[in-house]
Amino acid sequence: MMARTEAAYLDDAYLSTLEATVVAHEGDRGIVVDRCNFYPAGGGQPGDTGSIELADGRQVPVVDTRYGEDRSQIVLHLGDSDRPAVGDRMVLHVDWARRYKMMRMHTALHLLTVVCPFPVTGAAVGEDEGRLDFDMPEADTDKDEVTKALAKLVDENHKVFTRWITDEELDANPGLVKSANVRPPRGTGRVRVVVIGEDGSIDSQPCGGTHVGETQEIGEIYVAKIEKKGRTNRRFRLRFGHPAV
Repeated sequence: MMARTEAAYLDDAYLSTLEATVVAHEGDRGIVVDRCNFYPAGGGQPGDTGSIELADGRQVPVVDTRYGEDRSQIVLHLGDSDRPAVGDRMVLHVDWARRYKMMRMHTALHLLTVVCPFPVTGAAVGEDEGRLDFDMPEADTDKDEVTKALAKLVDENHKVFTRWITDEELDANPGLVKSANVRPPRGTGRVRVVVIGEDGSIDSQPCGGTHVGETQEIGEIYVAKIEKKGRTNRRFRLRFGHPAV
C-alpha cells in the first residue's frame, strides 16, 4: 500500500516552497510526492499550479494538482516535460500570486456565509471572482449592504486559524456544517475546522481549503451580482476591488 502524502498546506498555507520526494508515477504526466504544499482541487477551490525544481536546476511546470484515487495521495500533473524518477528529490514551488488570491477569496467567501446565514448549495473559488449559492427565498437582498457588512468584517482584522475536532465533536455540533448538500470528509477520525475571530466569535466551519491569517489580508471586496438561480436559490458573486461606477 502506498504511503499517504503529507498535506503540508493544511498546517501552513503560506508554505510556497517545499522539498519533497517522488514516491510514484500516476498516468502519463502525474507524480505522487511524499509531502506537498500544493493544494489539490476540491471544495470548490481549484488545484494549485507552479513548478518543480529538479536536482540539476531544471524547472518543470505543474499545470494542476489533484487527489489520487483514494484521496490519500496528492498528484502533481506536469507539463510536457520529462518527469522525475521515483526516488528523486526536488523542490516544489507554488505559483504564489495565484495561490494568495485563492486564499483571500476563499476567506472572503467564509465571511459571506456570516453576513448571509443561509444553507450553502454551491461554491467556487477563483483568482478574481468567487461565488456562493444560498438556499434563500428573499429576492430583495441589497448587494451594497452585503458589501458594507463584508468590508466591516475585513477591516476589523479578525484572526483566521484552524483547529482539528473529532468526528464525535462534529456530530455534537451539526451547526458547524453550512453546506446543504456536501458533508465534510470523514474516516480519519478528525475534521479540520477553519475559525475566524477569537474563540470562533465570527465563524467556525469545516473546510480543507487555504485561507489568509487575518481578514484584512482579503483587501477590498464587493458583491458584483446577485442572481436568481431557482425558486429559492440565490447566487452571490464576489470580486476584488471597487464596484464599477
